[in-house]
Amino acid sequence: MSTPTMRPSGRPGFGASTPGFPGQRPGHLPRSPEPARLGPERRLRAAFGLLGPRRERHLVDAEVLSQLSLPAGDDGLILGIDPDNQPAVLGLCRPTRLDMVLVGGTWLAQVIALRAAAIGARVAVETARPQLWAPMAQAAGGGQQCVTVHQVGRIAPQGPSPASPVLIIRDLGIRPPRSRLTTAPWQSVLTLLPYLGPTAPRLLANADVVGVQRISPQESEVVGRSMRLPQGDAGSLPSLSDNVALWCTQKHRQYVMTQPTDAETGLLGAPRRMD
Repeated sequence: MSTPTMRPSGRPGFGASTPGFPGQRPGHLPRSPEPARLGPERRLRAAFGLLGPRRERHLVDAEVLSQLSLPAGDDGLILGIDPDNQPAVLGLCRPTRLDMVLVGGTWLAQVIALRAAAIGARVAVETARPQLWAPMAQAAGGGQQCVTVHQVGRIAPQGPSPASPVLIIRDLGIRPPRSRLTTAPWQSVLTLLPYLGPTAPRLLANADVVGVQRISPQESEVVGRSMRLPQGDAGSLPSLSDNVALWCTQKHRQYVMTQPTDAETGLLGAPRRMD
């Protein structure tokens, strides 16, 4: 068996020319007879296709560099719009647990569930009213089981991760029992209260975010004390529209109007405070 001849390139079979293809360059790619006539967009690179277009570099003086900015919005679930007609975003999926309380109706909680599933979260609903949640869970996800409904105390650990965040919705009346699930990153919890009960002050004080739909004047006083609301905001709670809620923390507050999409209206109906 003969030893392959080493050509000038140092590789067997690759040299200045290939037998049967005289005058061709290494790599057996034909050399253009008139390369000057072909612009940069037509030059070939072996195994990499055409070269992209070439443009002049963009230069900025150092003193104006600080004026450049990247317009980027908040990341999360769009609750609706604020009084300035700007998107109101809730940072739902995060590396730490987020405890939320919603004093309101099932309609808004289900809109949040659908939108959480739309941004890639898995939604687990622990409820004493499965008949209210089962139709929505079956319709969500286009056949994929992204929303699950569990009996009271029967919800298992959900295994949240950055690639698969979890929203747990607890619809357990005005006295929800303590959850058996431990705190976990990438797992948020929304506790739904149809109205305030004896344990409401503790739940509101321990929550990271509180959403309040229309409530009675007596309830607005409790929320105002627990969330340190100005008198004007506390006094407005009994007159909120069905699709408006006040979302607040101990330091910040924002009114949000939730506008349902056509698909949400077809599945859940029109906005309403009471179930």
